[in-house]
Amino acid sequence: MYIGLDLGTSGLKGILIDEAQTVLAEATAPLTVQRPHDGWSEQSPAAWIAAAEIVMDRLAAHGLGDVRGIGLSGQMHGATLLDSADEVIRPCILWNDTRSAAEAADLDGDPMFRRITGNIVFPGFTAPKLLWVRNHEPRNWERVATVLLPKDYLRLWLSGEYAAEMSDAAGTSWLDTGARDWSDDLLAATGLARANMPRLVEGAAISGNLRAALAARWGLPAGVVIAGGGGDNAASGVGVGVVRAGEAFVSLGTSGVLFAANAGYQPSPETAVHTFCHALPDTWHQMGVILSATDSLNWYAGLVGEAAATLTGGLGALQSPGKPLFLPYLGGERTPLNNATIRGAFLGLEHATDKAAGTRAVLEGVTFAFRDCRDALAATGTKLEKLIAVGGGSRSDYWLGAIATALNVPVLLPQAGDFGGAFGAARLAIMATTGAGAEIATLPPIARQIDPSPALTAAFDAGHARYHAAQAAIATLG
Repeated sequence: MYIGLDLGTSGLKGILIDEAQTVLAEATAPLTVQRPHDGWSEQSPAAWIAAAEIVMDRLAAHGLGDVRGIGLSGQMHGATLLDSADEVIRPCILWNDTRSAAEAADLDGDPMFRRITGNIVFPGFTAPKLLWVRNHEPRNWERVATVLLPKDYLRLWLSGEYAAEMSDAAGTSWLDTGARDWSDDLLAATGLARANMPRLVEGAAISGNLRAALAARWGLPAGVVIAGGGGDNAASGVGVGVVRAGEAFVSLGTSGVLFAANAGYQPSPETAVHTFCHALPDTWHQMGVILSATDSLNWYAGLVGEAAATLTGGLGALQSPGKPLFLPYLGGERTPLNNATIRGAFLGLEHATDKAAGTRAVLEGVTFAFRDCRDALAATGTKLEKLIAVGGGSRSDYWLGAIATALNVPVLLPQAGDFGGAFGAARLAIMATTGAGAEIATLPPIARQIDPSPALTAAFDAGHARYHAAQAAIATLG
């Protein structure tokens, strides 16, 4: 048996699978985000440990005596700062925190960063967060001995090992993404050195073993392997079987991701596309990332006082985009804007605008943001022939129909089951433990395919054009 742990922003999920990759049990524990100032987003690493204890306690009720390996997946980019005694210095600065926009711009102004990492230095990445700490919290900066990504703090607790893997490390702005190694020059440019970083392993490699005390607590055998694992999107790619060139998925989670696997390293930072290492050796991937996907829908649901599922469930058949227009920039945007200060907007409201019209506008706005990502990927030569849909938003057929039509690609919906980050982490645990490779990362059984609606293609093209005009109009408002 194998365990996958996925440390998300809103919760930690664990699954238990057998040798045939059948899910035997799963458990979740919620997490909350603290936002003490505008643009800030933080979590306490102690909350991650508490959540992991809850999840492991619940999985242990199913019997873990045959577990051979544990894989880790997690939210990327978070700056978890430890002192020389491994004490957490301050709350972790999360992926969707935009406070370090000025520091990111400074680093991105140095051509070395794009040349070595293959990416723009986004405010959400880890390196500019460390500069922000140096500039604004000098006492905390002086204490920094080790910088870990969120899931790698869990690894330290589980195994006592300081380790990271390539897919997550690629989102720090410190990795030579083509060489799959830390860049001493980039670290030095931010006042750090290799000694402040965890050692690097591949996602399907062994990073350590479960500590004896924890194994005894949960009834696991001695020597359980801890796999390198993957950043949340790379692990989801492994979970949904998108590990070979030409395969892609769209993730409708808190954030939104358009993810394509690549056999080689083909960066194009000017497009604001993320080019990262995949969780498997000698494999890379590209992503268009939007910061607010289901987060936008949940925000709107809270505004109108109705559950998101109720709002989307009553929409009926796909319609042409209406007059109301929503721009989903609740906390800035990445692909293709790279703008931490831009904020969202509702436009075109009228007396006839009701909750249903507002819901459609929110879904369409996020859909058009995905279309922008599609266009950015296309500029690098990546062509999407079909998409597998994952994440909570994929429960809305209306939303998937809008995406299929706006992007003009079929969207495939897997059969019921967990094919996300936790499942991918468990697959990586199998690989690390047994020596298996990408062949076990098969595509999931598909329940149905949602095709583009030719009758609405022109209307969605026109809606996207309106979206772009509105985008330009609000860009300077902040």
